[in-house]
Amino acid sequence: MNDDAVTSTEDPASPPTVPSTVVWCGGRPYVLEGRIGRARWMGTDFRGRPESLSSAELQRRGWSHHRAS
Repeated sequence: MNDDAVTSTEDPASPPTVPSTVVWCGGRPYVLEGRIGRARWMGTDFRGRPESLSSAELQRRGWSHHRAS
């Protein structure tokens, strides 16, 4: 699957909506868990503790399909 592919119904600036998608935010990976309407992005904070973000919060913090080098 091409990580850069965006369906015609998705806004390229908004995080993906496909479950199990991995994106990067703040140098850490986040995976989309759940279903539409109740989905959440799960990752870890800077101390390694579990962290849950909404799509809106992920968008505010800035996200990418690729890890920053």
